[in-house]
This record gives sequence, structure tokens and C-alpha cells, in this order.
Amino acid sequence: MKNHRRDFLTKVASAAALASSTGGLARGEEAASPLSSGARQGNPIAVSTYSFWRYRAEKMPIEDCIELAAEMGFDAVEILEKQMHRKDNAYLQSLKRRAFLAGLSLCGMSTHQDFVSPQPEDRRANVEKTIRSIELAYQLGIPTIRVNTGRWGTTPSFDELMKNRGVEPPLEGYTDEDAYPWVIDALKDCLPVAERCGVVLGLENHWGLGLTPQGVLRIVDAIDSPWLRVTMDTGNFLEDPYEKLEEIAPQTAFVQAKTYFGGGTWYTLDIDYQRVAKILREHEYRGYVSLEYEGREDARTAIPKSLALLRSVFKA
Repeated sequence: MKNHRRDFLTKVASAAALASSTGGLARGEEAASPLSSGARQGNPIAVSTYSFWRYRAEKMPIEDCIELAAEMGFDAVEILEKQMHRKDNAYLQSLKRRAFLAGLSLCGMSTHQDFVSPQPEDRRANVEKTIRSIELAYQLGIPTIRVNTGRWGTTPSFDELMKNRGVEPPLEGYTDEDAYPWVIDALKDCLPVAERCGVVLGLENHWGLGLTPQGVLRIVDAIDSPWLRVTMDTGNFLEDPYEKLEEIAPQTAFVQAKTYFGGGTWYTLDIDYQRVAKILREHEYRGYVSLEYEGREDARTAIPKSLALLRSVFKA
């Protein structure tokens, strides 16, 4: 197996030095003095294992991502379920032990499901898949998972979907109005297991019915359960993002923060993170902010710079 950690660490030190020399500050933010009480300043900053892999070449093992996250100075790790190469209990417990000894929390898990299908058997299969993800998170001690609505699948590739700004036509003979009850009923079927396991489902502002804040909140409000909240992705509202992030902020239980050093893989957003942090503070959000790095710059240099950026703005 390749030594991913050693490859990453050859560039981490220089990136950290660069971040330090610039103060890691964004848009003129001044450094805050330590609170005299010793209270934690701001939000804990996590990193998604996706940031190290991003669906490129060989999957980086989760255990390597945990070690890199600790050495770079993150507070926690969010696991991308698709990146896991094993799911047996011995392996899961070894990940918990590794994170604990590294001083990290396993704070979230990103999962994939698709409830936007006119076929009841397809929706049932995705409910069962999501329930397995909930139970997997429980075994790992993870308190929340990212869930999606799914999408129509009428756009052949994700690259084409991104060219269309995430907009996709429904299947012939159907509309989005048909799909909302499918998604609502499917998530309702998942909630008893989520409650039993103590795992909050976070519906992400993603593609499909989650493309707009109105779509996300229509589903969350219809279900009206403390076990279904919102996972806010700062990079998935491509137009007028701040007004839309403001709409979903009251229901947000987890935040995924995109950065695009070197330009984005599919698109580039110039996100004003001071403004995002202000929105979240106004809604008393105290939870995790998890980095999803999605730029073209080498992750070994871009991830430490991203951490410095997020630390500078998500402080008290």
C-alpha cells in the first residue's frame, strides 16, 4: 500500500508556514485575543476524508486521513462512506481507537441515497441502504449523517449536471411535485432507526429536490422531527448563496465548507466566509464546520491553507 501520509507530509510543513506568514486571515480579519475564561473560541473545524481523495485514482484509506487530519491540526474528521474499503466491526472499532488516540472526534459521515424514483422497490432499497448507513454511523460513534434527496437521473453524467448548474429535467410524465412525497415518506421510514441509534439525519442542500432552500425546508418542515435537520453545504448554492444559506441556517445541524484553491474542479465560488460565519453566529450555530476541499491545487498545500482560513473566520 502506498504511504499516503508520507507523501502528504512532504508538503504540509511548507503550507503551514505559508498560512502562518499570512496569519491565515481572510478579507482583513484581525486576530482575536484569547478569552480570559479559557472557553473554546468558535466552531470546531473538521475535515472530510473526501478532501484528501476527491474521487481521484486510488482511494486513500480512512486511517491515513485520520492521521493526516491530526498532524495538520484539525479537531475532527468527517468520513465519506463511499471511501471506506472495509465495514467489518473490527475495522470500525480500530478507526474509533485511532481517532481517539489522535485527539480527534469522528463527527459526521456523508452518505448517498436516491429517493427520487417512481418505483416503490427502488425507494425501499434506498431506505434500507440509508438504515445500514445509520447503523454504521452508530457503530463508529458518529452522531450525524449527510443524506440527499436523490435526483431524476435524466442527465447522463455528473460533469454534464454541473455544466447545467445542477438543474435536471424530471422523467417524462412526472414532475418534482410527484417526487416530494416519495422523499418525505422514505425519510420518515428511516427516522425510527435514526432515533434508536441517536444519529441525526442532515438533509443537504445538494442536487435534485435539495437544489433550493425551499426544496430542502419543504421536506424538513413536512417531517418535523428532531432527528431530521439540515446539512449546510456552503458551495452548493451557485447563485445568490448568502440569502439562501440564511434561509436554511435555523435548521442547520452540520456545516460542510468548500474551498477552491487553484480553481474548482467543476466550478469556482469566491465564498465570503466572514459573511457565512456571521450568518451562523446570528443563528447560534455552535457545531462543526467540516472542510470539503474541491480545488485543483495539490491537497497537501491547499488543505492546511483551508484550515487556516476556516480557523480565522469561525472563531468567537
